[in-house]
Parts: sequence; C-alpha cells; structure tokens
Amino acid sequence: MATISLNSLMSNQGPSYPEQVVAPYRKELVDFGFEQMITPDEVEKIISGNPGKVMLVVLNSVCGCSARVSRPGAILSFFNHVVPDVKATLFAGMEKEAVAHFRTKYLTGVTPSSPNILVMKDGNVLLHLQRHQIETTDAGTIADALINVYNEHCTKQTTDDERNSLREYFKTVYQVDPLAAQQ
Repeated sequence: MATISLNSLMSNQGPSYPEQVVAPYRKELVDFGFEQMITPDEVEKIISGNPGKVMLVVLNSVCGCSARVSRPGAILSFFNHVVPDVKATLFAGMEKEAVAHFRTKYLTGVTPSSPNILVMKDGNVLLHLQRHQIETTDAGTIADALINVYNEHCTKQTTDDERNSLREYFKTVYQVDPLAAQQ
C-alpha cells in the first residue's frame, strides 16, 4: 500500500504524492532521455548551463485530463527531423523547491498549473503550452505545435536510427505504432 509522509499531510513542504504514484509518469520521460531537475540547483545547471541550446522542458503532472497527452505529445514531437538539444523535466507536487524556483524565474506572472510544456532557449520561453491548452487537445496536436517551434529554432538533426528507436519505444510504452498509418 502506498504511504504518504506526515510532513506531506501536515504542510506544503513534502511531496504531494507517494513516489509509487508518480514513478510510472516520471519513468515515461526519463526512459526517453529527459534529464530530471530535482533541485533548484539542477534547474539552473540545466537551463543556464546550456547557452545557445534549445530545450524542451516538461513540467510533469499526475493530472489525468492533461498529463495523459502531454508526455506522449512531447515524445511524439521527436519524430521530427530537427529537435531540441536538451530534454528536461521536473514534477509538480514532488520537487516543490525546484518547481517553485522554475516558476518564479522562468514563468513569472503565469498562474501555477501543471502540466506545462515549454520550448526554451537561453532561459527565454519560445513556446509555453499550459494545462488549459493541453487538456483540450490530443498528443498529435501537441507534437505539431512543438514541431512548428523546432522547425523555426532547432538545428539538431535526428537520424533514421533515432527515429526507429523512438518508434520501438512508442510501440512498447503506448502499444501503438505512430507511423503505421503513414506506410
């Protein structure tokens, strides 16, 4: 049975969910190569430590109405021929200090919600998909929005081998072949 810490129940400092609940959602992105930002220092190391590089940041969530399409949509976007240099993620309700730092520094004036998907360069937001935009769409539409930004700002080329590997990953994780209709 999942356990929740007393700190989590009595304050807003501890994780909001047992790790067993978020682990599959965290794994979905990490297994695809997203770097986790667990602390404010890791947020800065990844975002500030990649000057000139385009990055995709997924503020992950357990919210079924929107997170269920945000993760596959972000991953699906990597079928494009140009993609971000860096993939990073942090988890709302879990890494609270890291999330608070990220929101304060990079999402100033934006009402906190999750999930969020951002394309960033040099700490500047090029695209920000918020929960209200995500929950009313599907993974393909999210991927298309990301791809439009990639085509404008990215230079990192993907290979056929990378796309084939992604296809196998997608078939394993989501039990669907995203390229089957294109054959």
